[in-house]
Amino acid sequence: MARLLIVDDRASNRELLRTALEHAGHEIREAEDGASSLIAMREWLPDLVLMDIQMPGLDGYAVLERVLADHDLRHIPLIAVTAYAMQGDSQKGRQAGFSDYLTKPVQFRQLLAAVDRQLKPE
Repeated sequence: MARLLIVDDRASNRELLRTALEHAGHEIREAEDGASSLIAMREWLPDLVLMDIQMPGLDGYAVLERVLADHDLRHIPLIAVTAYAMQGDSQKGRQAGFSDYLTKPVQFRQLLAAVDRQLKPE
């Protein structure tokens, strides 16, 4: 069981991810925006973060930038879970530092495979 933080400004998106990941045995916490996600990461130190990119205030890229610059947080992998699905978006996300890049709507198997890859790197 891993500690996962789900960050998305839409409650319905958080609920879908939470349901799937709790079913897989993970402990879940949620944040509804970038600023609260940084607080949750510092207080809880999750094993992995699933991060929406398009959010008001601090978007996913701004949060990623802060995490990578923070000595206490930079070890936490962030998986982008986003509606940005145009050609090149995934490559841009990975180059920025996201550990993986999933596009919505995320398939259950795809989600679990991405989480497993990050929790059990080769």
